[in-house]
Amino acid sequence: MTDQAELAGGTVQTPQMIVESPFVDHLGAQLVSARDGASEIALPLLEWHLNTWDVVHGGVTMTLADIALAMAARSLAADGVGVVTVEMKVNFMQPGRGELRAYGRVLHRSTTMAYCEGEIRDSEGHFVAKALGTFKYMRRLAVGRDVTRQRLRSDPSAKPGPSDG
Repeated sequence: MTDQAELAGGTVQTPQMIVESPFVDHLGAQLVSARDGASEIALPLLEWHLNTWDVVHGGVTMTLADIALAMAARSLAADGVGVVTVEMKVNFMQPGRGELRAYGRVLHRSTTMAYCEGEIRDSEGHFVAKALGTFKYMRRLAVGRDVTRQRLRSDPSAKPGPSDG
């Protein structure tokens, strides 16, 4: 997301928050806004987002809700802190068509967790889905091969586990 500011007749973009996920990029979701515990995500639907009934696939809808809720929670976090989904529930109301818009909002935040709600509407304003989710605040952790390097830095006698690649 970028905020636009006018300077000397031109436009300067100030980066605020970005979604750092190759999967979200591949999906085509676009961050419209994320600040003060609220977010908005847009997804123009493409043919490959649809199911056999020619409406948006439920997995796409649920992923969009997850992104919106997570970005609302992240908007209240310090730099270098992200969130992971602990649990999420989605009620599907009706099929989505056209562009989908997901809106997320933090209902409660503690030092380690955020409880969020959100909804998805289609380009005609139809109520597509309602979501509730819990997110844990975390600093970025090493994964895969980086876990081995992280362990070796902290404990020279550490041995990689079977899932450490």
